[in-house]
Amino acid sequence: MPRTTQIFCASTLYGAATLAAALDAGLFEPVDRRLLLVTNNAVNPEVTPSVDAMPGFSRIRERFDGVLSWNDTIAPFHPGGWSPRGNDIPLWERHLRLLWGLGDDRIKLAVESVQVNPSLAVCQLFTDAPVDVYADGLISYGPTRDKLNPLVGTRIRRLLHLDLVPGLKPLLLTEFGVPAELVPGEAFRKVLDELAQDEGEVEAAADGPALLLGQYLSALGILTDAEEEDLHLRMVRGAVALGHRRLVFKPHPVAPARWSRLLEEEAERLGGRLTVLDRPVLAEVAFQRMRPALVVGCFSTALLTAAGLYRVPVARVGTDGLLGRLAPYQNSNRVPLTIVDALLPDLGDEAAVTGWRMPGREAVEELSALLKAVGYAMQPKIYPGLRPEAEAFLSTRLSPRTWRYFKRRRLSALALPGGVPARLAFIPRNATVRRVARRARALSRR
Repeated sequence: MPRTTQIFCASTLYGAATLAAALDAGLFEPVDRRLLLVTNNAVNPEVTPSVDAMPGFSRIRERFDGVLSWNDTIAPFHPGGWSPRGNDIPLWERHLRLLWGLGDDRIKLAVESVQVNPSLAVCQLFTDAPVDVYADGLISYGPTRDKLNPLVGTRIRRLLHLDLVPGLKPLLLTEFGVPAELVPGEAFRKVLDELAQDEGEVEAAADGPALLLGQYLSALGILTDAEEEDLHLRMVRGAVALGHRRLVFKPHPVAPARWSRLLEEEAERLGGRLTVLDRPVLAEVAFQRMRPALVVGCFSTALLTAAGLYRVPVARVGTDGLLGRLAPYQNSNRVPLTIVDALLPDLGDEAAVTGWRMPGREAVEELSALLKAVGYAMQPKIYPGLRPEAEAFLSTRLSPRTWRYFKRRRLSALALPGGVPARLAFIPRNATVRRVARRARALSRR
């Protein structure tokens, strides 16, 4: 009888830690061999450290029988842009079985972000392998960003995720009836404790600094360099205004070094002192080592892990402005942005920051209804069954506070409440009117 090999794909240390926690919690059945397939999806992977080069990886490495490199396997192609041609799949599978020593093994897969490469490419190459998907942070609470081929989607057995918002159910992959399964927070914290043991150079502070999280949103085209620089300066000013004099800035690994210098100068001008955590470590490891008094960010998943796993006060900056300019509406960052904006206090509101607590059941139910409406507006063709719930939310709960999560033009295009006035609601559904409008726009361009 052939042996069974399970291949785990990871592109970040956070993802690898999630897999380690799931293994420790017994969420994966025993197999003959476990291999970790590492992918480096950075824009310039040649100069960006891969997962297996990150501090603390050796602790996670012990749980696997071998480590493989997807970048080396498909070189010189980039992992985010390469996928096999349909006719080449049998040839590629034979090549991988030979290269990775798989022989005639039965293959099982555990991947992240299954709707995009490189995870999608790996699933396409092993055509009969069952697939487990583990969640990529807060994005799992939103819709699948692209329509997934049924040949892949029907093989997915479950979605493993951390309980970042207690009680909130993921929307990801529900179009295939994929059940969600929790990775215990205790197991995840134990893995993070292991990683923290290797971080002797990260200062273990007793006075509780304010930790500022950079995301490098300009690399995603969400902000310009100048706008993101201003966002980080707002973090410094807001933290100092709340009485924090010792600040630590954790930049994104590929962020420009000049940002750090500007923040140091601004903190000094305001009477504070800012240091830069320039080692490529997980934010959660910094929580463990520093015990910060406050964590500030835009819409990073780390804000929810700080609040939920470490009970650290948190605050958001700049989410209100980003909600209005994030484009297209289907941008998958809309879901984590919505969650953080809806749940966490604004840094400029001292009373809200000091009095904030994790949301109760009613708040989570309200957030769930909001996310279903947002999810339907983002992907109506993938989730047509959510339309009644979206209509119910938009008919009864649109307010100055909730309008920020929607765009009138998008609601009009989908003939949803809040789009066009009721007396004109027939227009988006009327093919003749839409055809005339298209012709008028074409003539105006000429």
